[in-house]
Amino acid sequence: MAAWRSLAGVQRLLGLPGLAARAASSGGAVNTAALQVPPGSTPARVAPAHEEDDEEVPLFAKNPDYHGFDSDPVIDVWNMRVAFFFGISLAIVVGTAFVHYLPDCGMDKWARREAERKIKEREAQGLPLLDANYYDPSKIVLPPEDEE
Repeated sequence: MAAWRSLAGVQRLLGLPGLAARAASSGGAVNTAALQVPPGSTPARVAPAHEEDDEEVPLFAKNPDYHGFDSDPVIDVWNMRVAFFFGISLAIVVGTAFVHYLPDCGMDKWARREAERKIKEREAQGLPLLDANYYDPSKIVLPPEDEE
């Protein structure tokens, strides 16, 4: 019976009429089926495998792996791979270089260099490293006390 279903499927694929062929049993202990086609029955019309339609079919229906670069599937895949390779490579290389050459966030390195410079300067002048008055009190101009 499975062979009969398979045969019916093949008939449909070939465009044969469904009742043109039938299996006949020879009887006996062994069940062998022979294909009997009535004389004069030929397929009326076999449709070509691929008919060209005049209507426009979306590219995604023709090529389910369509990436939007080209209508030809081979060129589409190639362009997708090239675009992603260079896109990811540029993002990694240029992005890393950009982050490396960003200015010092928070001026931490500059503050350290400036502190070391001030220490060397104060040691050369013989002054203490830390003073109670950060600014020279004689240079600070205060408003008069009577004004408020």
